[in-house]
Amino acid sequence: MDVQINISQNGILEKPFLCYEFSNTSCKKFVYPLETRILLYILFSVSSIVTIIGNLLVIITVIHFKQLHTPTNYLILSLAVADLLVGGVVMPPSMLRSIETCWYLGDLFYRYYAICHPFQYHSKMTSLTTLVMIIICWTLSAALGFGMIFMELNILGMEDFYYENIKCDGSCTLFQSKAGAIVFSSICFYIPTFIMLCIYLKILHVAKRQVQAIQRVNSESKKEGKATKTLAIVIGVYLTFWTPFFLCNLIDPFIGYSVPPLLFDLFFWVGYYNSTCNPIVYAFFYSWFRHAFRVILSVRIFHSNSSRTILL
Repeated sequence: MDVQINISQNGILEKPFLCYEFSNTSCKKFVYPLETRILLYILFSVSSIVTIIGNLLVIITVIHFKQLHTPTNYLILSLAVADLLVGGVVMPPSMLRSIETCWYLGDLFYRYYAICHPFQYHSKMTSLTTLVMIIICWTLSAALGFGMIFMELNILGMEDFYYENIKCDGSCTLFQSKAGAIVFSSICFYIPTFIMLCIYLKILHVAKRQVQAIQRVNSESKKEGKATKTLAIVIGVYLTFWTPFFLCNLIDPFIGYSVPPLLFDLFFWVGYYNSTCNPIVYAFFYSWFRHAFRVILSVRIFHSNSSRTILL
């Protein structure tokens, strides 16, 4: 990649900032004003810390309190672990990349049975079934994420263009060919979203049909009603935060990769904040999570038999 020398208005030669000053293939570096960098570091650091603490509280809550050892909550636990990794593993290096504009660290259906088949739910959704579902979920996600990148499936058919025009020292760009963008976006977002919406619409349809029968057992009716509402909020938050990125990710290859990198970076962070919001959703809708949080934060979790606390 050639380094261009610019001439300022006063006639002085100005060499552009580079990620690696002594590299002939270095990316250009955009330098934010010091005040902006400090503000962004504070904002992103706080976001990462809040995400870590919130999801850590969810994880401790589900693991510690025996009342919450149910298949449904194991799925919440799995999601919280994923969100914790976003806050602790993804956000910090992304913060460095976003603010320094260079990469210096080296070259993502359970309630259906609960409502649609209430009498089969506890027999079908055992802890073992839930564990198998979680393992499959994590395995497929890891295989897709690492496979696309390390096998360079994302640039399939455009290798020459990528290495001649995009690749440079200090870059951390998610570049995708048209085929890669379609496959990656469909598998990671559009197909799962379609399935989630179909399942949720089915839940709503069956729930309305069974509402009179369910109301005979008031406690169960309230639990399932709140669970359905919480599920809707979680899906809504997920779609709200990740749709902008995946729209850009799908469209960008078809418009000559003209989406500004800054906009892509912004939508990346908007998506990350989905992991920050999930614990807030749980705390807002589930009184037993709020009770558990109070027990943990007041250090009563270290009292004997605290794991058997009844969370109302």
